[in-house]
Amino acid sequence: QVQLVESGGGLGQPGGSLRLSCGASGSIFGINAMGWYRQAPGKQRELVATITSGGGKNVADSVKGRFTISRDNAKNPVSLQMHSLKPEDTAVYSCKAAIRSSGVYYNMDYWGKGTLVTVSS
Repeated sequence: QVQLVESGGGLGQPGGSLRLSCGASGSIFGINAMGWYRQAPGKQRELVATITSGGGKNVADSVKGRFTISRDNAKNPVSLQMHSLKPEDTAVYSCKAAIRSSGVYYNMDYWGKGTLVTVSS
């Protein structure tokens, strides 16, 4: 069974930096598009950034120039580097991936449970 687990959340200072990673495990044949989403208290979940298997990126205007999404290694296939943090970045950040499992001929979307990022002095 495929699992995604986020790490790297916690308390960040305004103007500071944090790096989130998403680990993948299970019987994975291939990973296609991946992305980070966030949900602040009392708000709907929103897209932060996505990256295709070819490296094409889509970044929300609210984090453009501050956050960078990248694809890493097989065990931790996607990360989110966050700079110039603002209190409004406080949210639960979740990774999502389109994954083809071994023995399966189509992609399925998987979600991690999320990691809390709190930006406060």
